[in-house]
Amino acid sequence: MKKELRIVFMGTPDFAVESLKCLHEAGKNIVGVITAADKKAGRGQKLNESAVKKYAIAKQIKVLQPSNLKNEEFIAELKELNADLQIVVAFRMLPELVWNMPKYGTFNLHASLLPQYRGAAPINWAIINGEKETGVTSFFLKHEIDTGDIIFQEKVTIEVNETAGSLHDKLMAKGGKLVLKTVEAIENDSFQTTNQQMLIDQNASINEAPKIFREDCEIDWSKSLNQIDCFIRGLSPYPAAWTTIKHIESGKTLNVKVYEAKIENQEVHPKVKLHHDSGKVFIDTLTGRFEINSLQIEGKKRMDSKSLLNGFPLGEYTIL
Repeated sequence: MKKELRIVFMGTPDFAVESLKCLHEAGKNIVGVITAADKKAGRGQKLNESAVKKYAIAKQIKVLQPSNLKNEEFIAELKELNADLQIVVAFRMLPELVWNMPKYGTFNLHASLLPQYRGAAPINWAIINGEKETGVTSFFLKHEIDTGDIIFQEKVTIEVNETAGSLHDKLMAKGGKLVLKTVEAIENDSFQTTNQQMLIDQNASINEAPKIFREDCEIDWSKSLNQIDCFIRGLSPYPAAWTTIKHIESGKTLNVKVYEAKIENQEVHPKVKLHHDSGKVFIDTLTGRFEINSLQIEGKKRMDSKSLLNGFPLGEYTIL
C-alpha cells in the first residue's frame, strides 16, 4: 500500500536543486527544506542565499538554516515538521539525532557508484583517475560517512573529453531522477538494500574521493600526457589545475590556471615551457605537447587562447 510521506529535504548547491525540483514537480509532500546559512560574498559583502533556498522560497516551501545541527532550537523545529523521511543531497554530515529521527530514516544521494569514491569530491577524482564510468547512488545514512546500505544506483559513461563541470551536470540530472525513484520505492515498500561490504569484497581496490585543496591542484608535468589530460579535465572548471611559469627574459613568475588543453603530439621536448605559435598557445612537456584552449593568467580573467594573445604580450615561459 502506497504511503503519503512527509519529506524534509537537505541540500545547498545547484546539484541539490535538481533533486528538490524533481520531488516538487512530482507532487511529493515536502514539509521543509534545510540548507546552509546565508553568507556574505563579493565586494559589497551582500548576503548570498543558497541555490536550494532560492528554489524553496520560490515554491513557498518552509526553510530552516541552522548554523549548528545540534542546536536545541533547531532540533525542536525539525521535530515539529514530523517528517517520515529525510533526503540529503550535497549538504553536510549530520549528527545521529538528526538522521535517525524520521520513521523511514534518511537517505543520501552520492555522485559515485559506492563503495567507490566515498568522500567530498567523487566527480573530480573519477576523471582524474581515468575512470570510464561513474554514476549516482542512493543509500541510507549510518554512522560512518558514505557507508550505508545502498538502495539504488544508476551508471553514467565518462566521455573522452569529459570535464568535472560537464560530468557534474550529467550526474545532477541523473541524480534528480534517482532521488524521485527512491522516494517512490520507499512509499511503495518496493526495494531491497545492499550492504556495501558485500560489494567491497568483490573489488580488488576501493578508490577514495577526499576533499581537494589548492596544493592538490598543481600540475605535475613529469607525468604522462594522458595523466595530465585527466588531471586538467578532472579539475575544470573548479577548483582548476594550475602551474607556475617564469618569463625567460624578465624572470617574472606568474601562476596560471589551465581549464582546457588538447594533446597536440607525443614528441619529446627538451624543456617544459609555455609559448605561442601561429595564433595558438602551447605547453611543451618532456613527453609531448598540449594546445591550451582556455586558461587564466594571474591577475587576468579566464579567457581562450585567441583572447589572451590579443591582449597579453605572451612571450616564452619556462614551467617551474
